[in-house]
Amino acid sequence: MNTQIDSATVPAIELVGVTKQYRDQTAVDDLTLRIPRGTILGLLGPNGAGKSTTIKMLMGMLRPTGGDVRVLGLDVFSHPSEVKARVGYVPEAHQIYRWMRVGEVIGFCRAFYPTWDERSCAALLDQFALDPRKKVRHLSKGMLAKLSLLLALAHDPDVLILDEPTSGLDPIAREEFLDGILPALCEKERTILFSSHSFSDVQRLADSVAIIAHGRLLVNRSIDDLLASTKRIRAVLNDGCLPQVPPDGTIWERVQRREWLLTVHDFSPDVVAQLRESNSVGHVDITDLSLEEVFKDFVRGRSAAA
Repeated sequence: MNTQIDSATVPAIELVGVTKQYRDQTAVDDLTLRIPRGTILGLLGPNGAGKSTTIKMLMGMLRPTGGDVRVLGLDVFSHPSEVKARVGYVPEAHQIYRWMRVGEVIGFCRAFYPTWDERSCAALLDQFALDPRKKVRHLSKGMLAKLSLLLALAHDPDVLILDEPTSGLDPIAREEFLDGILPALCEKERTILFSSHSFSDVQRLADSVAIIAHGRLLVNRSIDDLLASTKRIRAVLNDGCLPQVPPDGTIWERVQRREWLLTVHDFSPDVVAQLRESNSVGHVDITDLSLEEVFKDFVRGRSAAA
């Protein structure tokens, strides 16, 4: 029976109420995340936030304690073969047999994918300057990452999942790796999920961003919308006064002497009016934030609340 679901209304990736627990530790906590087809999402989070655990559940490598995990409308654990056939995966640690030659690795992986595209494979070999005769153990980190990307792309997947793909690469290798991803974005409307600690990579590649911390989703919005709607407020407190009521949408705040710094999500002029009405403040400044600053304030605010 053909279990493929091709409706454009079904998200390419869908996690609903997903939780993953290890005894007394919760790695992923009631995560709901939907990624529409043909879009690129950057997954951001500090170390231990649950990014890799989430990706491993999407790949069927870990079973969730609760919730549903679907890729292209298919339950990952009910239809593992169908899902794997349509997903390209680049892990942070490249699990490739080191004793094989590059050509042997390609031949080994080709046998698992009826959709393997020989022309695409040859083009990627040429683009990445990979020598089929070279043994995997002799490849640099950058070349190993490129081989992993080739194996993920050569079977023409509908979804590409990248888990910290540029981790440990030098700047030149990182740039070359990203140059290898960019054509994959243009060839067809693939859905791409990639986790990264590089904010420049996320801004360069992604349409939207999801930030998680302590296993919980803090925000999921388009990058442009997130940066346009999140602002830093600097308010000068009047002598002898302390903050009373932070405005709606405050995700992080800090008081140092008379300076009150706040980061506000879904900012509007009404936020400043609310701040002035509820607190004794003088001068107020509004500034834009970078993606890195927005990320830090969401995470710091979540940690303070926890």
